[in-house]
Amino acid sequence: MEYKHLPDMQGWAALRAVVEKGGVSAAAETLNIGQPAVTKRLRALENCYGLQLMERSGNRLRLTEAGEKVYVLAVQTLDRQLALREELQHMARGETSMRLEVTFSIGEHLLPDLLFQFSEQHPQFKVDSRMAYSRQIQSDLATGLTNLALLEYAPDHPDVLVQKWADDELWLVCGATHALVNTDMLPVEQLKDLSYVLREKRSSPRVALDEALTHIGITDLKIAMEVGSTDTIVEMLARGKHVSFLPKFAVEESVREGDLFHIKVVGFRIMRTLWIARNRSNLDHPVAEAFIQMLRSTSI
Repeated sequence: MEYKHLPDMQGWAALRAVVEKGGVSAAAETLNIGQPAVTKRLRALENCYGLQLMERSGNRLRLTEAGEKVYVLAVQTLDRQLALREELQHMARGETSMRLEVTFSIGEHLLPDLLFQFSEQHPQFKVDSRMAYSRQIQSDLATGLTNLALLEYAPDHPDVLVQKWADDELWLVCGATHALVNTDMLPVEQLKDLSYVLREKRSSPRVALDEALTHIGITDLKIAMEVGSTDTIVEMLARGKHVSFLPKFAVEESVREGDLFHIKVVGFRIMRTLWIARNRSNLDHPVAEAFIQMLRSTSI
């Protein structure tokens, strides 16, 4: 293959810095070089691609259509280089590491115990974990920025291998003082009459809820608030005014202890699958393999 006409990585770094820092001056300070050097790198990058990548709009530089495409590639490539350097540094210190991403609900309620258990079983391995939305996790998997992911929604990308991890369900729950406590079975049509505190629209539980409700013809719940944390919603339910649909794994213990009540709905259940996902080009990662084996032997 022909490589001599590929761009210099310093050009990508200059483009990214100008975009994210808001201008050449701030980019130069971030990169610890002079402003002429930033401009020179941008010009070299444009010469490499044969197209203008940035244009001036008033007092600001903005990306052209071609620049948008190059910027996305630059971010992905630079982030992968940084991740690889970090992984190699771990190797140099005799450690073997893995980058793990999980959705927020899994991160809040399941990840701490999983990490503790894995650390006990495999003290020689290091796991760097972070929480993100499913769409961001899929992007990071596809571009190789993360080695393994645990999600509530299966990624749909040809480069991502998805495996079933566990079954879950969204439960309709309320606080111990709510009027619906001890209700035997709630008629499905009464769902529209309740006041809800729900997760934000981009979250996996909310996506599953909206799809299930649309399927039975309900599109307008009375939503009092949207909250970005399952734990916060549980605290709000304790005040007795609202209900919510939350993952079973997140609220089962609270229901068992009587802090929450599980409201069963006639003919309506939201069953889900929790997923393990990884990039197809990285299926032999030793830490990921060990982590998956632990997941297989752990019930949630």
